[in-house]
Amino acid sequence: MTLKDQIDTNKVPRHVAVIMDGNGRWAKKRGLFRTKGHENGAKAVKQVVEACGEIKIPYLTLYAFSTENWNRPKIEVELLMTLLISSLKKELKNLQKNDIRLMAIGNINELPNKVLKELLEVIDKTKNNKQLTLTLALSYGSRQEIIKTIQEISLKVKNNLISPENIDDSLINNHLYTQNLPDVDLLIRTSGEQRVSNFLLWQIAYAEMYFTETLWPDFNKEDLFEAVLNYQNRERRFGKTSEQLN
Repeated sequence: MTLKDQIDTNKVPRHVAVIMDGNGRWAKKRGLFRTKGHENGAKAVKQVVEACGEIKIPYLTLYAFSTENWNRPKIEVELLMTLLISSLKKELKNLQKNDIRLMAIGNINELPNKVLKELLEVIDKTKNNKQLTLTLALSYGSRQEIIKTIQEISLKVKNNLISPENIDDSLINNHLYTQNLPDVDLLIRTSGEQRVSNFLLWQIAYAEMYFTETLWPDFNKEDLFEAVLNYQNRERRFGKTSEQLN
């Protein structure tokens, strides 16, 4: 029986988020430039998107470019932006064919104009697709997102649009970049690192975390299925006891 056949499609995580780590190390191990790692990482993205579609996971969020990534060497950042444009252009047909909606979270206005234009076009062309919502976290940092949220809510309190006692989970959610997404059920990080790196800090409050030694360019469908199976074998208690769940 394959890994995919072992998955209970009635109990898959509703929202999977992935920290795609290890492109540079993958390239270094092979004596290649880091750019080759990013290029092969794009192939892994395609594998994971297809795998999520096959087992009916409705939401997938990928940490594509953090606010800190702007500090990388200029040539690497330019390559990443070029790769993003070419991937968006190349994958639009497949997104439409597979009924995949593209979204983006983060301070996307910091992206180069050409990248932002292409991104917004693909978002608009896929906005009515329903099978899978694929969200790219671009120029994203969770602390910055939370600061933005606090500032927006504070301004509304100052202008008497809301009162402090009305601030709750729902109100905060409505001011996050992810306001249209459910909380994360499963967070995956590749490459053996075991940290969340300023990614969806609010949204992963009750997420199951799965760390794998596999470098991102080597991550494929089977790896995703294995992570989902691991998730399905865990008991999610949300603060309750096992007896209460039973």
